[in-house]
Amino acid sequence: MDLIKTGKFIKEQRKAKGLTQEELAAKIFVSEKTISKWECGNGFPDTSLILPLCESLGISANELLSGKKLKESEYKQQAEENLVLLKNAQEKNAKFLLALECVLGISSVVILLGFTLLAGLLEMATWLRITLIAAGVVLSVVNIAYCLLIEKDAGYYECQHCHHKHIPAFKQILWSMHMGRTRYMNCPNCHKKSWQKKVVK
Repeated sequence: MDLIKTGKFIKEQRKAKGLTQEELAAKIFVSEKTISKWECGNGFPDTSLILPLCESLGISANELLSGKKLKESEYKQQAEENLVLLKNAQEKNAKFLLALECVLGISSVVILLGFTLLAGLLEMATWLRITLIAAGVVLSVVNIAYCLLIEKDAGYYECQHCHHKHIPAFKQILWSMHMGRTRYMNCPNCHKKSWQKKVVK
């Protein structure tokens, strides 16, 4: 997806509708700065904003993703290309998030052990020792919570019985037994429990 091309297209369609950046921003409940960022090619609307933006500009989602007005003959082919591009972008994002999860998980352990060792080995007041350990625990808990959110949203889990792919609820992620990125959960499709592996495709 060419963000510069898409940004220019958003700008053209906004002007064709006689809207200022501020007016368009107000219509879809974002800031004027966000519209400017999209139009400069420095970002792309979140999936929740694509349809409201298209409706406000009088274009289709397919045209927004293509960065141009489409003729009827081009529409189907371009739609298929856009779906492939979106799928590839989602996979790339999921892989990045899962790599980030590993970094955060390791840093959680390092932070907690480091703060605890510092508190235990260095001479300091008791209140400072307690504060240091508490800070290590808080930072580790925040990192672990973020890791769990990534674990929930990046990619899918695949049932070993029916091979249905799904995104489980946060509660399932939190309380299910796991080994690495494999979790023992109920499948929402066949309702059987199995060790379900994380997949990104």
